[in-house]
Amino acid sequence: MIAFANTLIFGYYPYVALSVFLTGSVVRYNRTQYLWRSGSSELLRKRELVIGSTLFHYGVLVVLGGHLVGFVTPDAVLDFLGVSLRAHQLLAVVAGGISGTAAWVGLTLLVHRRLFDPRIRKTSSAMGIFVLLLVWVQLTFGLATVPLTLHHLDGRMFQVLVHYVQSILYFQPGGAATLLPVSWVYKVHIFLGFTFFLVWPFSRLAHIWSAPVWYLLRLYQVVRRRKAPARRRGMPS
Repeated sequence: MIAFANTLIFGYYPYVALSVFLTGSVVRYNRTQYLWRSGSSELLRKRELVIGSTLFHYGVLVVLGGHLVGFVTPDAVLDFLGVSLRAHQLLAVVAGGISGTAAWVGLTLLVHRRLFDPRIRKTSSAMGIFVLLLVWVQLTFGLATVPLTLHHLDGRMFQVLVHYVQSILYFQPGGAATLLPVSWVYKVHIFLGFTFFLVWPFSRLAHIWSAPVWYLLRLYQVVRRRKAPARRRGMPS
């Protein structure tokens, strides 16, 4: 029964969540792109918003980038670069711990601002509050994995997690079975991570797809000075 539940949650649920994430994002981008908004409330308690938003966004970008590079990079690439499994794990723990703490502190300020200011809470949707709390809990469990990882500096546990993520991304069967001996803290962190992708298209997070990233790749605008027309002879100056 435990093996079946493990396969259901970590073998099938990730594909359901990712399918909803991709399909829902495409549908919302094509149908309701001009209706979504970020729901900004910057006119209220702006100082707390600026500090919290800055810490959260910079921290979470490093966390997401670290997860992407750390879990997706094949072992052959790390061997070619001479990065040992122990060094890979220590880098993930240090970078993830620092950036995760910054993101957690920033999000805690944002959650406090959102929930305990009556004016801001009245303008907040139930889904918006749910997503904030979901990410906050996810970051909390992510930071809780740091001391557990420090007890396995040989890199074996980290290797198990890397192989599981790659088995999901590369459609390799049997990946869920590798999580059976893993601590429940890691499992909750993984489950919440896929749940985050599941609810993404139904929340205001969808407005991220409207970010003008293409602006960085735009062509240069050619500006030419317009010459004054030549004056005809006999015309008064």
